Amino acid sequence: MPHIAVLGAGITGVTTAYALHKRGFDVTVFDRQRYAAMETSFANGGQLSASNAEVWNQWSTVIKGIRWMLQKDAPLSVNPRPGWHKISWMAAFLANIPRYRANTIETARLAVTARAGLTEMADRSGVDFDFTPAGILHFYKSQKDFDHARRVTGLLAHGGLARQELTPDEVLAKEPNLRGDILGGFWTESDSTGDIHKFAVGLADWLRGQGVQFQMGHAVEDVCADADCVTLRGKEEQRFDGIVVCAGVASRSFAKMLGDRVNIYPVKGYSITVNLDGAASQAAAPSVSLLDDKAKIVTSRLGKDRFRIAGTAEFNGENRDIRADRVQPLVKWCETHFPEVSTENVVPWAGLRPMMPNMMPRVGAGRQPRVFYNTGHGHLGWTLSAATADIVAQVVAGKMRPNFTPSKSQTALKTAP
Repeated sequence: MPHIAVLGAGITGVTTAYALHKRGFDVTVFDRQRYAAMETSFANGGQLSASNAEVWNQWSTVIKGIRWMLQKDAPLSVNPRPGWHKISWMAAFLANIPRYRANTIETARLAVTARAGLTEMADRSGVDFDFTPAGILHFYKSQKDFDHARRVTGLLAHGGLARQELTPDEVLAKEPNLRGDILGGFWTESDSTGDIHKFAVGLADWLRGQGVQFQMGHAVEDVCADADCVTLRGKEEQRFDGIVVCAGVASRSFAKMLGDRVNIYPVKGYSITVNLDGAASQAAAPSVSLLDDKAKIVTSRLGKDRFRIAGTAEFNGENRDIRADRVQPLVKWCETHFPEVSTENVVPWAGLRPMMPNMMPRVGAGRQPRVFYNTGHGHLGWTLSAATADIVAQVVAGKMRPNFTPSKSQTALKTAP
């Protein structure tokens, strides 16, 4: 049976290991961290949100980005310092604006497809990850944003997702603790939330028990592929029959070593975890997951005593610094919309989202016959992971086991570089 190396033990790496193991492959997962899901998959917004499938490739995003460049607490922050990678990525981003509609529909379709796979993984592994099927509520404060949301709802419907338009009173009926001047909202009952870190760690532990190997704290320094094998060099040199790159923002450099161009840019996102230490805060925090489209902020309730608030996008290269001026808007948002929740005990975090310029994940085969990719999911890695893991595992099986024929519905995504 072919032995496949998986680079990265974040959510895409662990779910890819599951999908490969399910198909009978020997699998070894590598990660430079000592534990699974310690980087971008550590403390995201927690949403499994097909309703957030809209891609960012619009002229309105560009205009807002320019306007926000001098505003430190803006939802989108761009370091004006020039750099070839940033410039080339942004040029490709603009070139994909004509694909906005098609890519939004395809992302929604993938997100809906992913739900069954995630349920299967959770059921088989028995992992507890504070999952709740409570739905996701988008709310709006301006007519312009609300009208845009109506148009997006039509695109999501083409991707197989239904969501319900709500009046202001219906929004408050869904979440009575929400404060603010709300104009209306959209409710996606089929969306859900959970703790990505707990899920990835629990699934990794289960996979170990099934025979999947994890070489943690093992930084891969070099990788190359030829007709006979794939060679990884780090603490030692190891050879495999194939490789799947699931390395987040590091995927770009690994792809270059393997002769491919995977134009990922690191887009930093922030979150805070509000520890709900008392009964009053627990009662005042929302029970449903929220998305404030104007502020670009998402929330999740993780168990009874944690409230996760995440958002913002920062184009600042491979910079992992946690900036107070980017965290403070999240704290202020909590205090504005949920004033009875205590923000005395708040844990900030920042992670680098691996984003392709067309906002679509890079899934499928590389130039070399033994090389594959499952990376570049941007802000929807948690949401899409089960679907893209299944797709790439089917492609690997088709290439590495000649007698295996992938089903027509499970083919590699064809996305722009």
